[in-house]
Amino acid sequence: MSKIVILGAGIAGHTAAAHLRRKLGKEHEVLVVSPNSNYQWVPSNIWVGIGRMKPKDVIFPLKPLYKRKGIGFKQAKGISFFPEGSLEEPKPHILAEYVVGEKKGQQERISYDYLINATGPRLAFDQTEGLNPDENEMYSVCTYGHAEHAAEGLKILEEKLKKSDEKLKILIGTGHPKATCQGAAFEYILNVENELRRKKLRDKVEITWISNEYELGDFGMDGVLLAYKGMRMKSSEMVEMIFEDRDIKWILKAGVTKVEPGKVHYETLDGEYKVEDYDFGMLIPAFAGHPFKAYDKGGNDVTSKLFKGFMIVDADYTEKPYEEWKVQDWPETYQNPSYPNIFAPGIAFAPPHSISKPRFSKNGNPIFPSPPRTGMPSGITAKLVADNIIAEIKHGKSARIHKGSLGNMGAACIASAGFGLTKGSAVSITTFPIVPDYVKYEKTGGRDIQKTFGDIGLAGHWVKYSLHIGFLWKAKMKPFWWLIPE
Repeated sequence: MSKIVILGAGIAGHTAAAHLRRKLGKEHEVLVVSPNSNYQWVPSNIWVGIGRMKPKDVIFPLKPLYKRKGIGFKQAKGISFFPEGSLEEPKPHILAEYVVGEKKGQQERISYDYLINATGPRLAFDQTEGLNPDENEMYSVCTYGHAEHAAEGLKILEEKLKKSDEKLKILIGTGHPKATCQGAAFEYILNVENELRRKKLRDKVEITWISNEYELGDFGMDGVLLAYKGMRMKSSEMVEMIFEDRDIKWILKAGVTKVEPGKVHYETLDGEYKVEDYDFGMLIPAFAGHPFKAYDKGGNDVTSKLFKGFMIVDADYTEKPYEEWKVQDWPETYQNPSYPNIFAPGIAFAPPHSISKPRFSKNGNPIFPSPPRTGMPSGITAKLVADNIIAEIKHGKSARIHKGSLGNMGAACIASAGFGLTKGSAVSITTFPIVPDYVKYEKTGGRDIQKTFGDIGLAGHWVKYSLHIGFLWKAKMKPFWWLIPE
């Protein structure tokens, strides 16, 4: 019998647990350890953030579902890793601390045969002074709770607009010089603009995008050359077209350093320090690894074998100039090289390098996006990890190993641009591969132009809403859920 412990119950962790349980016999234990009692379909937080959905529309409780499906669940957070065991507990284990109920604060050693670290990122609001959700008229949509607060803040803004004769200012984008997840901020700014237009308040606001991107549409992927309506177009040109059409201004090459009531301080690549006023804001924070520690059997600190911020996997982390980085540097099995029974799919693994070109201000400070690993890649890599564990359990070390690099993996992104079954819109971009291969696709910006394309319109909204319904069905493990691809 094997015991598989999964840390985290987001897209990656929940996906891995579901596939493991479906494909393994009941003699094998699948246990999820997560501080969160609910699963949330994160892509729909955008609609919660404008008041078009409630948190109940994007979440459901995990414990009842796991009990029905034969998956163990502990509402606790991992603290320390003991990949070789210890004197007290000779089997590999983690130390976890309960976060609710009668056991709150108590710690427990949880043994495992295989460990999947699917903890995702720590939302590092603390890395930007004053960037606290629901404070300083500044909000977040990173969790359903944050998004609900953002919707309340937007409602307050709308009431102010109805009474004000002066234009108010909205600022949306990234809140740290190396923040990623520009896509979520992009969706939110378009949805906020659409809601205000729908409520006939649009002419009373000035809306501005602020980002650490060098060009619009970089999204931490060094931009995309795509096919659009029979022609080739850069993602920067597409986003510029969308922003101009909606009268959204933009500030680029900006590393936000501080937020205070009504003011955002930022540094530019030119080395200037500037301030932007706002009345309502939403800035994506930095994503950081969780502060785990790891120890060998003798109690010696071996954290560096497992983590460099995020978890170390089968990537090439050799320090080298940006021009020498290559697509083959990216991991294929998401397996830790020192402890091969530990895996890290989704956002939990440490990327070998940035995808967008690293740029530094004249003051020597980095201002460029970190690599995105959210959404579709999280589900795909989690299923790959689950399948490799299943194969090893069933067939031993001779099992065929599944591989999947972000350098030979595509992703479809449907960015909502306004909610409504008859008047909604979305920006649809399909990218292949996620990490550009500048050797194989030298003439098309590192991507296969036949598989990289974009569109804008109502049909994209229908697809986005269908994905909301379909992936919640899948997450709830309803009949034939496994037929829905990751």
